[in-house]
Amino acid sequence: MRVKTLNPSAMHRAADSACGLMKTLAHPDRLMLLCQLAHTGEMTVGELEERLDIHQPTLSQQLTVLRDEKLVDTRREGKYIYYRVRPGAALALLEAVYREFCGPGKNR
Repeated sequence: MRVKTLNPSAMHRAADSACGLMKTLAHPDRLMLLCQLAHTGEMTVGELEERLDIHQPTLSQQLTVLRDEKLVDTRREGKYIYYRVRPGAALALLEAVYREFCGPGKNR
């Protein structure tokens, strides 16, 4: 059986992307925001503030980081902006984090 050789430059690009994502997820407030959004689907800033007890300006600052990193999508409905987790690698990692740290039988 022949082992496939991996392209080192492709591996570096992938590692850089993965490290960037994990760095963004490594902040407790951002992780809580993403977990809440992954669990509920979408929420307004006011709903997130109430549910997570993260207050302004911290909430806005962290949501801006998540938007800039393209981890959340938004939609406007009247005066409200709704946030939701963008499908992709972040959502897959959040599901793994949930299983390991928050799922049934885990200490909460």
